[in-house]
Amino acid sequence: MHNNSRRNFIKQSAIAGAGLVFAARGISNASLADSSTTFSLPALPYKYEELEPHIDALTMQIHHSKHHQAYVDNLNKALKDVTTTYKTIEEILKNISKHTAAVRNNGGGHYNHTLFWKLMKPNGGGTPTGSLSDAINTTFGDFEKMKQLFNDAAKSRFGSGWAWLIKNAEGKLEITSTPNQDNPLMDVAEKNGKPILALDVWEHAYYLKYQHKRADYVAAWWNVLNWDEAAKNFAA
Repeated sequence: MHNNSRRNFIKQSAIAGAGLVFAARGISNASLADSSTTFSLPALPYKYEELEPHIDALTMQIHHSKHHQAYVDNLNKALKDVTTTYKTIEEILKNISKHTAAVRNNGGGHYNHTLFWKLMKPNGGGTPTGSLSDAINTTFGDFEKMKQLFNDAAKSRFGSGWAWLIKNAEGKLEITSTPNQDNPLMDVAEKNGKPILALDVWEHAYYLKYQHKRADYVAAWWNVLNWDEAAKNFAA
């Protein structure tokens, strides 16, 4: 009886000890995960169908759950070979010339789309107000002139890319466009600045509804534009 009790005690102690080891390993892995640079697909602030009729639900679903998810997955894979520690996607982009095309393309794709989703909302549109409106009027003369120049940048971007309204280092507004998934935060961009507005003109953003008519898509986008979010970008 004494021997059985002793064996049970040893067995229970071994199980408890193993549990402590696994718990310690769990803490270590959690700490490692918290300190590594990994990204995830952000949830949309609206339902896929809520931007209709201007942007259709199927395009939104594919664009968000397939295209953006792929950028996130491929970015996380590409970052496994990066030895520099970064805390934000913005830090990565500002040093993009130091990294591979995979980091550049997928890092840009993740940042650009995250910004793009927030810049749209159901029943959006209208015109800017406050300090952003004042800056637009000072720089471009009025909102309609800025809108025309922005539309021209979006429509004239050859192939795939983005149109941007940015605030440069001097605090002034500029309109520019970038190819592929590049953006004005990147140290390789023709013009650098803080993005205020961003419009995706890749065909996957509009082809199901608008086919080859990019100009129609660009015109429709202003009806879902979230000026509150644009104002936050400007003030940041």
